[in-house]
Amino acid sequence: MIFFDVTKAGGSGHRSGIMRVSSRLRDGLGAAATEVRWPTWDRAVQPGDWFLTGELFSEEERPGFTEFLRRPPCRTAAIFHDAIPLKLPHITWPKSVARHPSYLKLLAGFDRVWADSIASQQELIGFWRWQGLKRTPPVEVLALGADFNGAARVTQRLPLPPGKPRLLCVGILEPRKNQVFLLDVCEELWNEGLRFELHIVGRVNPHFGPPVVARIKALRKFRPDLHYHDAASDAEVAKLYASTRATVFPTLAEGCGLPLLESLWMGLPCVCSDLAVLRENADGGGCVSVTLNDRAAWKTVLRRVLTDDAEWTRLQAEATSRPLPTWGALCGALRAQLTA
Repeated sequence: MIFFDVTKAGGSGHRSGIMRVSSRLRDGLGAAATEVRWPTWDRAVQPGDWFLTGELFSEEERPGFTEFLRRPPCRTAAIFHDAIPLKLPHITWPKSVARHPSYLKLLAGFDRVWADSIASQQELIGFWRWQGLKRTPPVEVLALGADFNGAARVTQRLPLPPGKPRLLCVGILEPRKNQVFLLDVCEELWNEGLRFELHIVGRVNPHFGPPVVARIKALRKFRPDLHYHDAASDAEVAKLYASTRATVFPTLAEGCGLPLLESLWMGLPCVCSDLAVLRENADGGGCVSVTLNDRAAWKTVLRRVLTDDAEWTRLQAEATSRPLPTWGALCGALRAQLTA
């Protein structure tokens, strides 16, 4: 039996990347897994069972968790996402920054760990080495699914969307997602006479997001082609995808980069930051990687994607024909490994 941890995900009302991973894992594992919450879980388990978590935690948040890992009643496994709070502490929620070192150390007490990407795998292993930890579990890479909304993948070549070309940016509003940089680039393109729409979708980080919202509101006074959707459902996002020419993902750091994968699932090209973690998926086709925060380079690429129909057609053909990971395959692999 797999006991799947939903301590936070079970009561969460937002749809962050971690919450999406937890939700898709819970659905995909199906009858093979039983939901549990800390500390109400009675732990009436057998030594051959598994406790599986994709959540973030600390001893302060879960009293007794350290001892649980030291003397577990069953085998333990975890999904690791990223070390962003350690890499970008100045723009990360302070509670996350404070929690992350102990969280990474606790992960060393699990029997097995899967990372969202090769980049995350190396970050975790590197942290353990830096800490001088003698006993650590194996860390394997688990390819997250691109099929975000349960809809069938777009595999046919699509005609160019009619009307004014549209760009779509999906992600929580905060400095790490770099929407202000994107707004600056788009403002320059608008000032140079290029006609296109920019749609930004995402909830607001309550600690760091208000300045991003203020920038959007200020620019909207002069640029009606800028649109912000703060609480769009998966169905609403799917509608935006259907009328979008390309997605844009200027992020500063990621654990995997689900918006890139989800764009490809919808058959759309993606213009993204040239980060190693994103290149793991971007290099397979359908994407253009651009030097991080290079405004001139981003202007050049966005202009080409918006105006060069042949280039768009090439990228769109790659997006619809390349292999993509699915949540079904991921959960199937997990079930096979945890129930063997």
